[in-house]
Amino acid sequence: MSRNLYHDRRAQWTLYLLFFAALALIPAFVEDAFLLNQFALFGVYGLLAMSISLCWGTGGILNLGQGIAFGLGAYGMAMTMQMQAQDPVTSPIPPFMLNNGLEQLPWFWEAFWSTGGGLFMTLFVPTLFCLLFGGLMFKARVSGPFFAIMSLAMLSAIYTLVLDIQPYTNGANGISPPMPLEVFGSSLDPYSTTAFWLVFGLLAGLTILAKLLTQSKFGQVVQALKNDPERVRFLGYNVALYETLTYTISGFIAAVAGCCFTLLMQYVSPAQFEVGFSITMVIWAGIGGRLSLLGAIIGAFLIQGGQSYLGDSFLNSWMLILGFFFIVVVRFLPKGLAGLLEAALGRLSSRDRKPASATTLHKVGG
Repeated sequence: MSRNLYHDRRAQWTLYLLFFAALALIPAFVEDAFLLNQFALFGVYGLLAMSISLCWGTGGILNLGQGIAFGLGAYGMAMTMQMQAQDPVTSPIPPFMLNNGLEQLPWFWEAFWSTGGGLFMTLFVPTLFCLLFGGLMFKARVSGPFFAIMSLAMLSAIYTLVLDIQPYTNGANGISPPMPLEVFGSSLDPYSTTAFWLVFGLLAGLTILAKLLTQSKFGQVVQALKNDPERVRFLGYNVALYETLTYTISGFIAAVAGCCFTLLMQYVSPAQFEVGFSITMVIWAGIGGRLSLLGAIIGAFLIQGGQSYLGDSFLNSWMLILGFFFIVVVRFLPKGLAGLLEAALGRLSSRDRKPASATTLHKVGG
C-alpha cells in the first residue's frame, strides 16, 4: 500500500535540496544590485519564519516575542559595525553618543571594539536571554496562550527600554553604521552576490540542521510534548528542559537573522522590536504552514514579495488584507499552504491504492 509522498523523508530532502539549489542560482539571473539585496532580505525573513515554525509548529510554543532575539541580534551587529568605524584614539565614541552628552564609551560597548568579540556577543546575548527567560517560564509551567502573552509583554518592555535609553541606543533614530561590515580585511558589500550567498547559505544550513533536529530523538520528544505534555512528563522526560531548548534554538536562529538584517540594511532601529513585526512573523509561518519548515519559508517569501509589489498600492490597507487572509487560512487551512500540498499528494496516493485493491479482489475472486 502506497503512502502519502508528503511524509516520505527522501521526497522531503529532495524537495529541500532542489529548493535551495534554485535559490543559489538567483544571482545568475539577477543583475540589478538593489533587487539582489531585496532577495537577500527575503532570506532574512525566511530565517525568521523558519524559527517560528521550529518553535510553534514543532514545539507547540506560540512565541509572539520573537522580535526580542531578532532585535538584539540586529543591534549587536550594528554596534560591531559602528565600532569598526571608530578610532580608539581620535574618535573613541560614536557621534550620536556625543550628541546626547556622553563623554565616555559605555561599558557594554567595550566588547564591540573587537569584530570577533562583537559577533560573539551579538549571538550570545539574545541566546542567553532566551535560555534564561524560557527557563523561568517553562519551569513555572507557563505555556500556551499565557507564554504568548508573557513573550509579548517582554517584547513591549524591551521596545520601550531601547527608546528610553537614547544616549546608548540613539533612541528612535536608531544606529546607522557609516561603513559595511569588514571581515578579514575586506569590506562586505550588502549589494554584492557575496552578501546574497552568505544569507542564503545561512538559511540553507540552519534549515537543514533544524530539519535534522526535528527528525532526531530530541525532535520526536518535542513533538510528543506538543500534543500531550503531561504524558511525556509522566514518562520521565524533563518537559521544561525540552521546551527551553526548543525556544532557545529558535531564538538563536532569529538572532542570526537579525545580524543579516543589519548587514544588508546598514541600519537598525526600535522598529525591529515592534509588536506588529513579531506578529507578522507568526503570520508568515501560519500561512505558509507552521508544521513545515520549508512551508514557513515560502510563506515569508510570498507575503513579503506581495507586500513589496502590492503594499504601495494598498498602503495601510495591506495589513488588513494580510490579517483577513491569515484568518481565512487558519479557518479553512489549519496546516497552511503546505497542507494543500499534503492533501493533494494524499489524494494521489489514494487513487494509486484503488486500482491495486481492485486487482487484488479480482485475483481473489478468480
